[in-house]
Amino acid sequence: MGSIVLKSLSILLGIFFVFVGTTKLSPIISKELHKDLRKEYVRYAKVFPFSEMLDFKLPSKWYRRTVGGLEILFGLALATIPSHKVKNTANVGLVFLMILAAYSHVMVGDPFDRCAPALVFFFMLTGRLVVWYQTSRREELEKTAATQNGNGLKRE
Repeated sequence: MGSIVLKSLSILLGIFFVFVGTTKLSPIISKELHKDLRKEYVRYAKVFPFSEMLDFKLPSKWYRRTVGGLEILFGLALATIPSHKVKNTANVGLVFLMILAAYSHVMVGDPFDRCAPALVFFFMLTGRLVVWYQTSRREELEKTAATQNGNGLKRE
């Protein structure tokens, strides 16, 4: 993970999701925001995908706690753990949560300004994966070129 862009995106996105997850779990940061999220998750639990098909009712309290806990877990992994496999797994998990958030906003009929943050962070997380892929591919090509040359020097 040699790219400064990749490191910056990982740390900043990780910190953001730890912050957001904390607001879903606890009123420590903002009592008003936590109260609002508790009300919103009652609506989101009603439109949870597959709940009708599987014939179960998702408790909004556990839905909110699960999403908040996963955001904190994935955010910490993205911001602190050096393994690119762990970071990418956390990144994909957060992408999935952003898709779920956008779906929930659309299904309950929220205006676009309520759905926009989920879309913005979906694209930022996707962009982080693209930057990682490009960086790792470039490093792999450089390593292959050095190995094929035999002495590690570039031929002209």
